[in-house]
Amino acid sequence: MRQPFSFTFYVASWYRKSPYWERTVEAGCTSWDVYNHMLIPTLYDDDEVEYRHLLEHVTLWDVAVERQVEITGPDAARFTQLLTCRDLSRCEVMQCKYAPIIAPHGGIVNDPILLRLAEDRFWLSLADSDALLYCLGVQAFAGLDVEIREPDVSPLQVQGPKSKYVIRDLFGEEVASLRYYRCWEGDLDGIPVVVSRTGWSGEVGFEIYLCDSSRGLELWDRVMEAGRPYRIRPIAPSDQRRIEAGIFNYGNDMTIEDTPFHVTGMERLVEFSADFIGRPALERVAERGVDRKLVGVEIGGEPFRLWLEDFWPVRRDGETVGKLTSASYSFRLRRNIGYAWVPIGLAEPGNELELLSPDGPVPAVTASLPFLDPTKEIPRS
Repeated sequence: MRQPFSFTFYVASWYRKSPYWERTVEAGCTSWDVYNHMLIPTLYDDDEVEYRHLLEHVTLWDVAVERQVEITGPDAARFTQLLTCRDLSRCEVMQCKYAPIIAPHGGIVNDPILLRLAEDRFWLSLADSDALLYCLGVQAFAGLDVEIREPDVSPLQVQGPKSKYVIRDLFGEEVASLRYYRCWEGDLDGIPVVVSRTGWSGEVGFEIYLCDSSRGLELWDRVMEAGRPYRIRPIAPSDQRRIEAGIFNYGNDMTIEDTPFHVTGMERLVEFSADFIGRPALERVAERGVDRKLVGVEIGGEPFRLWLEDFWPVRRDGETVGKLTSASYSFRLRRNIGYAWVPIGLAEPGNELELLSPDGPVPAVTASLPFLDPTKEIPRS
């Protein structure tokens, strides 16, 4: 397979830099992308080296691009419930939820992790879309007493099987023993943080949400120091590992044109016991069904390296029926895996397809998701 094109990337003032920018450069970051109008590191070393380190040791990710929408005030719970199809009456204080934000027509505006930090204080830890503007638009017409803002919060992720040891040495056993999708708020010798038992890797992991960007280099250094006995190293978010885990990337795998019922595994997130924007539309979708589905695919051909440069057409019997959205080579499964949009009649595992790559046709077959650890025993451990 041909190598990706090489481009010069200009680091200009209109791209926001994270509080950890200086340390990522010093650590040898070689490429960045733009995400939520900020720069995110995308590679430090060979992608297999980074992947193996994530699986065997512990890694540090600069994910300050995960901007937060903070919702506070007397009506914060009612307002936040309007945004998401998850039933927040079942969300306790200091609990997190994967909480898609839904548009009036049922489409997915964003798929953040929601953190409930108090009865009347919520964070939405965003994927790449201008969800803050959507929330402000809803606020303008909701008639509810809330304050909505982007707080000074910049997350780091500590991911990998030894991440618990690093978090224990930094914050103590209480934080290291957090249950999956729970969080804690406090400080690290005066550095204000929130720590959650979440991550984008499918591995054991935590996120440290720095609440004062002026302390960014200090926090980075403290984490690296605590992680040194466990062979910590900075890496970029791993596409290989997130695809193995069945984790989607908003913006290329799914967009506002897609509802949770169109995305394999997201159907369970629609809870009609809640009252939210887009509920009538999703009730209609649930009743009539969907015409297409985002599914897993196993892909033939040479091993993928790095990333797709464009969507590949998906064909069946010579006819284009969908598109490949993400793909990578799984170093431990030893095959190419990814996600593709296909007609609902081809959504079940085992359907043979053809992908039209820039180098010619490539065989593929639909597959069950996730590719690894379907009960999430690894991140829960």
